[in-house]
This record gives sequence, structure tokens and C-alpha cells, in this order.
Amino acid sequence: MNRKVLFLFVSIIFQFYCQNPVLAKSYAPDEEINITVYEKINPAIVSIDAQTSDGISAGTGCIVSPNGLILTGSHVVEDSKSVEVTMYNGQVYKAEIVSKMGKNKDLALLKITPKMQLQTIKFGDSQNIKVGQKVLAIGNPFGFSGTLTQGIISRIDYTKNKIQTDAAINPGCSGGPLLNTSGEVIGINQSIYNPDNNISNIGIGFAIPINDAKKFIETTKMSQK
Repeated sequence: MNRKVLFLFVSIIFQFYCQNPVLAKSYAPDEEINITVYEKINPAIVSIDAQTSDGISAGTGCIVSPNGLILTGSHVVEDSKSVEVTMYNGQVYKAEIVSKMGKNKDLALLKITPKMQLQTIKFGDSQNIKVGQKVLAIGNPFGFSGTLTQGIISRIDYTKNKIQTDAAINPGCSGGPLLNTSGEVIGINQSIYNPDNNISNIGIGFAIPINDAKKFIETTKMSQK
């Protein structure tokens, strides 16, 4: 290849990437995992605002059926007068509470009537999780919907049946998904540890294993038949 041909070849490649800047970007493998998981799951995550006698109770929810069944935390909608669900694209729906579990399980199912079939989460298996495993969380902390955080599984509390994580979970994240790097939901974020009455995250959060949520959903569906 002579110099003129080489110069022409390099010029064409340079011009191509200048016209297609997205293709020119490169991400580290870990970044690509985060980006892929977020883009795949975020359309199936909603923000929840429940009107209570004390004001607005904010949380997060996971769409579990294309016709609008949504999984969240029961304390998010406890004693609510009305519930609104905001989709990732800004669409707002009124929701009704279909079923709730007690405080220990802290799960609830809501139902909306969407205008079209919805994207749903993909369930993982919380039986196979390991301490040290990387996890991601998506939530609505302090009203900042669609927020992605990352961490690891810090501990598995077999006695209380809870997954402990250092992924940032803050007020408004309750009911949101704890995800593995394949984009599967392995837990439903529930609470944070705050011994000093500090409502912000200090690196100790808890999630309900998704296998418990799967049983709850199945039981609810069976009872409605």
C-alpha cells in the first residue's frame, strides 16, 4: 500500500468516525455491563407516589406483567388514599392496590390500566446469590427517578431472610429492583440501616429475596382466578 492510498484510507476512517461519534466511543467492560443492564431494565421500573394522611409516600415499583401488574413495597402504599404510578417516559397512571403482605415480607402488588403492553422485569433466582457478587439497584431516591447505583452483596441474613448490600439505597428506593449483572431481579429493595436517625444511605441496605416475591405474585394470581 503506497502513501497516497494509505492516506486516503485513514482519511475515510477518520471521516466515518467523525460522522458517527457514538461508534467511536469505547467503554470498559464493567461500564458496558452497567449500561446494558440499565437500558434493558429501566423501562420496566416505575416511580410511585402514594397520598397518605401524612403527605406523599414515595417509592419505586417493578412491572411484572405486560398488562400493568406492579410489584413494590407494602410500606410505600400503607394507609394510602390514592396511588399514582409514573412510567420511565413520564406517563402517569392511577393505580389500585391488588394485594399486600405484612411488615416482615413488605411486598405489595398494584394494578394500572396501560394504553399498550408494557415491558417487564426478568426474575432471577435468589437461591443462588453469593456474598461478594456485584449488584445494581434502580430507584427513585428523593424523587430522582431512574437512578442507578452499584455495589455488592455484603451479607445474606438467613435468619431474617434478607439480602444486605452496600449499593446506595435511599428514601424513595423502596420496592425497586436489586439486580445481578445479567439484568435479572434478585431482590426487592426494602430499607436502610440508620442507627443515628439519618435517613440517608450509609452503606447498609436490605432487600427481600426475589423468590419470596415470586411466591407472593403466584399466590395473588391464584386467589384471583
